[in-house]
Amino acid sequence: MSESPQNDDPEQTDAFEEMVDAESRRDPDLAVIEAGSRTLRAQAGPPQGDGVPTRPEDPETDRALRAVEEELAGRWGETKLDPSVQRIEALLDILGSPHRAYPAIHITGTNGKTSTARMIEALLGAFDLRTGRYTSPHVQSVTERISLDGAPISAERFIETYRDIAPYIEMVDAQQQYRLSFFEVLTAMAYAAFADAPVDIAVVEVGMGGTWDATNVIDGDVAVITPIALDHTDRLGDTPEKIAVEKSGIIKKDATVVLAQQPVEAASVMLKRAVEVDATVAREGMEFGVLSREVAVGGQMLTLRGLGGEYPDIFLPLHGAHQAHNAAVALAAVEAFFGIGSAHARSLDIDTIRKAFASVASPGRMEVVRRSPTVVLDAAHNPAGARAAAESVTEAFDFSRLVGVVGASDDKDVRGFLEAFEPVFAEVVITRNSSHRAMDPDALAAVAVEVFGSERVQVEPRLDDALEAAITLAEEEGEYSGAGVLVTGSVITVGEARLLLGRR
Repeated sequence: MSESPQNDDPEQTDAFEEMVDAESRRDPDLAVIEAGSRTLRAQAGPPQGDGVPTRPEDPETDRALRAVEEELAGRWGETKLDPSVQRIEALLDILGSPHRAYPAIHITGTNGKTSTARMIEALLGAFDLRTGRYTSPHVQSVTERISLDGAPISAERFIETYRDIAPYIEMVDAQQQYRLSFFEVLTAMAYAAFADAPVDIAVVEVGMGGTWDATNVIDGDVAVITPIALDHTDRLGDTPEKIAVEKSGIIKKDATVVLAQQPVEAASVMLKRAVEVDATVAREGMEFGVLSREVAVGGQMLTLRGLGGEYPDIFLPLHGAHQAHNAAVALAAVEAFFGIGSAHARSLDIDTIRKAFASVASPGRMEVVRRSPTVVLDAAHNPAGARAAAESVTEAFDFSRLVGVVGASDDKDVRGFLEAFEPVFAEVVITRNSSHRAMDPDALAAVAVEVFGSERVQVEPRLDDALEAAITLAEEEGEYSGAGVLVTGSVITVGEARLLLGRR
């Protein structure tokens, strides 16, 4: 049997591979979660819950989950890319087409997909709809990727879902040139879990791209496209126009397309696709948008213009202008799902909208995990995400001095990423996470020295050491100085930092 194709984002697959079993997979020199992290854990205090699951407490369940994770982890090839939905279609067909059992909102884009999905989920749940959410990558546990009613699927249910479909996976594997990939199997698990629940609606984020993504077997009633920027150019294309061609593949016949603000050339591609399939289009800045925003304690206050009217005094407990725009997109998507638009004057109940947005959380996205000094995590990993993070941390926290901790993957535009942070980082500590795809710290540091100058760059190959070094640098300003630390560069780096700092 041939090696499985890699159909999803390498950032996602490595987040899975390297986080589910750090003890057995890590390089001995990269022991990021060991005795050296105990000081950080002690400083952070007891673990705090925020909806991100960790390992099961029951040893038997934990062993069973690890067994499933190990089976999934062996399913993709590191360099293979086979653009096809043939395998996932074959599996879902033999499962009885569970993805046809509910309507869906399908989300693609370069940045903001997961946060937007979480907002959509919260809004739908506030209107008493049972939701299923499928997002990637995860921050700490693979079970985060499949959520029911706003909560990650339990380890027990994750295991049960895999075991239920495992015999059918083997049947499809035997019939195909390539075995089903990790992402394809997990996508089928999500669709099966949603049908079994059952859910009223699924909120589905693509893995990468659109047309050939494993999630694209669904026909989304609403197709959401968050802002497009250059990322994964080796797979999706090296211009916004080329990337838009791939991502516009999620736009299906007679759907409603909710477009965030886009580069002109990307927007043209999407509008052309919408015309070809008779889809209705709602554009940010035209049919909906952000009317006003003000920084508030713990987030921001917004006035949004939706498809059905204005929604004032909305508190969003997330930082940054980009999250305000994500909120506008999420609101328009939910309005579109409910049939609210130009032909309908009514709007959604404002109190329900306010309650829903106030409940939104997005772990690893401008997330505060420690105080004194303040440590913030943000999973930005491309220049566009870095620019948004730099603007957000400056606006929301007003640090007197900010120290960066950066661990990036080796296939990213690290120069563009670092240049976005150069104006806001007083110093940067270069490190790496436990992924085999992590960029070598010395190579990353060489680029950082060119951007920041040697006097502002420190190298600590181990993440626990890097966190301690950054905290020490911040503390040099004094307890009441207002200095802070921002950990960024990769979702894997952020996830491991969360563990080191005692977040659960």
